[in-house]
Amino acid sequence: MSGKLPALSVVLLALWGATFDLRAHDEQAAAPGLLTEVACVDGKPGEKRPEYGCFNVGTAKDLEFAQSEVYWHLSTFATRKAADAAKSATGIVVEEDGRVWLSEFGARDAAPNGGKAVALVGPLQLPRAKSYSAVLSYAVMRPGESSRVHTHPGPEGWYVIAGEQCLDTPAGASKAGAGATMTVPPNVPMELNVTGTELRKAFALVIHDSAQDRGIPSDWQPTGKCGQP
Repeated sequence: MSGKLPALSVVLLALWGATFDLRAHDEQAAAPGLLTEVACVDGKPGEKRPEYGCFNVGTAKDLEFAQSEVYWHLSTFATRKAADAAKSATGIVVEEDGRVWLSEFGARDAAPNGGKAVALVGPLQLPRAKSYSAVLSYAVMRPGESSRVHTHPGPEGWYVIAGEQCLDTPAGASKAGAGATMTVPPNVPMELNVTGTELRKAFALVIHDSAQDRGIPSDWQPTGKCGQP
């Protein structure tokens, strides 16, 4: 008996395999427990955070900038005490992902003294305002999870610690993996999607007019390009 399958059998097997792959994809896309329309939320002191989501972990208020664009300097320190000692009056110190992080905002060459420089994010184009607030968020999200569709009245920047993210905007989709940065101008509708196969951990920074909210929902319809190969 020949070891080759009849042509019709080969076709049927191929169709069965394609159907199985499509069904598996649909089941993964509809996996229970995955988060959609995620918005960054404020945590309450002493309250245990959920395992997954986006959380506002630090805020600097009443910021004033002489220039129309600023840079976000992100560094790590060996101890909280060392980071606090190096912090300016407008810097933000947080402890996340097992490390101590210092965020400073200003000119490109305004790096903090000491610590290990991790990322320089920017330039961040500022809208005109009397004063600004900088809100630092930390997110832990799984592949397939996504943010709500929203805008910010100021620029947003990201530093990806682990995993991969894809930002869908009217200008198209762009991806950033571990160790990379990303920025978007003010008032751009967007949806952030977690792509790839790994857990995504990232910092996000929004600098906005202090007289306005950090972010608002948008009725813009995402292009869906983050889901394309």
